[in-house]
Amino acid sequence: MDARISGRYDLARQNDYFGGWTQPVGDPRTIAMAFPVEGWTHSAAVLLRQTAPDTVEGSTDSPAAWRQALEVLSLDVDGSGYPAVGDRDPVIGALQRDHAHLRPVLFHSPYEAACALVIGHRMRIEQGRAIRQRMARDLGESFTVAGAAVHAFPAPQQVLRLASYPGITEEKVTRLHGIAEAALEGRLDRARLRNLPLPEALADMKRLRGVGDFFSVGIVMRGAGLLDAVPGDDLTRAGIRRFYDLPATPSDADVARITDAWRPYRMWCSVLVHASERRARATTGTRAAA
Repeated sequence: MDARISGRYDLARQNDYFGGWTQPVGDPRTIAMAFPVEGWTHSAAVLLRQTAPDTVEGSTDSPAAWRQALEVLSLDVDGSGYPAVGDRDPVIGALQRDHAHLRPVLFHSPYEAACALVIGHRMRIEQGRAIRQRMARDLGESFTVAGAAVHAFPAPQQVLRLASYPGITEEKVTRLHGIAEAALEGRLDRARLRNLPLPEALADMKRLRGVGDFFSVGIVMRGAGLLDAVPGDDLTRAGIRRFYDLPATPSDADVARITDAWRPYRMWCSVLVHASERRARATTGTRAAA
């Protein structure tokens, strides 16, 4: 399988920023991932490599998993107009050049995004990630890809059978059951959430037990993956202040004014600013928000 990349893209740099992927041949341009495939009839593994600036190739037994992997990497949409944003906004242009036109990397599905947010609530990021990885090894399907083992997070059916799990409170297990039920009902399908008006999608996610404003934004924006929306989180606002040399944290009006020039890639630019701010804080030793 192969796919043409529209616009500039560097999988190795994506891996450097977002990481976490298994590199079965020791090359950051070749990655392996495993996940429950939307529709929830199976899980699958995908081996994906960038073989040219405009081409990615992959191997998997599941065409649906291939499409989902492209969505995870923001390769399912037309990115040819992304550099033009940097042409008209010098700040974005500089960040694009510095970070190889970084694009968002999504959760494997909105279902996994919701599970990750619930599991990681009131934990350090590393703790929540470790629990999810352990759940994948213990409960999910395992695959061998180019000699490397990869594990899929448990599918909704498996989560519904979960009575308890080390490190997860009883309340969180109950919340995970609600997420699994919503996934099986189709409420967490990526295509559905992308096609809903944003306020309606956020409101629907807040009907899930334990999901409020912050988590609903994460599920829709980092799980479904929107192209032209502004999350407005504190770290992105801090990045706007830093890179636009503002005297104070920008107001909602300031954010709207600045990000209007980012259309129709406001989410991509927001992630670029967010990642750049996080990297700047890591360099200076400033603590970044989770």
